[in-house]
Amino acid sequence: MKLSIVTTLYNSSKYISEFYSRISASAKQYTEDYEIIFVDDGSPDNSLSIAVEVANIDSRVKVLELSRNFGHHKAMMTGLSHATGDLVFLIDADLEEEPELLNSFYQYHNNNDVDVVYGTQEVRKGGKFEQISGALFYKTLNYLSDLKLQDNIITARLMTSEYVKALVSHDEREVFIAGLWQITGFKQDSITVKKHSTSETTYSIRHKLAILVNSVTSFSNKPLRSIFHIGVFISLSSFLYISYILINKLFFASPIDGWTSIMASIWLLGGMIISFIGIIGIYLSKIYSETKKRPYTIIRKIYER
Repeated sequence: MKLSIVTTLYNSSKYISEFYSRISASAKQYTEDYEIIFVDDGSPDNSLSIAVEVANIDSRVKVLELSRNFGHHKAMMTGLSHATGDLVFLIDADLEEEPELLNSFYQYHNNNDVDVVYGTQEVRKGGKFEQISGALFYKTLNYLSDLKLQDNIITARLMTSEYVKALVSHDEREVFIAGLWQITGFKQDSITVKKHSTSETTYSIRHKLAILVNSVTSFSNKPLRSIFHIGVFISLSSFLYISYILINKLFFASPIDGWTSIMASIWLLGGMIISFIGIIGIYLSKIYSETKKRPYTIIRKIYER
């Protein structure tokens, strides 16, 4: 198999037919030996039935039906684990990323010694809120973690089979795929592309915050180190303040009073302690999740002719 095309489905029914025809036309420009893998991520609409109809008429199409909705990142990893091509093209099916990107990615890959060609947006798509929240997400993630992700990366990427095998070898329950893309290594280059806006984003603020917490705790122990540093700072500040009180008491006979400052300090320290326990709890919950070794997706059925 020369080329595998992997995409996921979630509320994608109105895009599947056009996506299939356009991606097939792009693939045929280079080879007739290709496959298209649709991963139905528990979509609540009729995406599955439409994809199965396509698989019934085209032997190069395979549909993986997941037993429920597991999430975009896990669905992508499942599709990649079933890809058999020498080259693997990963793309979303909602047509926000043009299927014809395969052409420019393929040309760049042939002209350069790289293992991965991926797309980045020159200007993040969407309104001001989406642009600002997206920029803050990447800046916060890069600051709090050991990752240095490029801003405005998109799903679309062309990868060698060697890279994909290394990528899916990560045996993690909580998947943040952008982080895995980077830490897998190999030679990776980006191409600036335009991403269209065909629908409202399904990534709410709550979802983005959950992904941020998951990604930071998956790829960095900086929050744990910061607890130690803050603790040392508070201890030194307390020691200096106690020294100041004793000096005033012994030499100037002017004891420090004021319940307001005392109560404020108690509330401050109490809040910090609870926050620190919460951070440690998040890491412990991830350890608990990883040690159970549950599969991150379950395939209910595979459809192919």
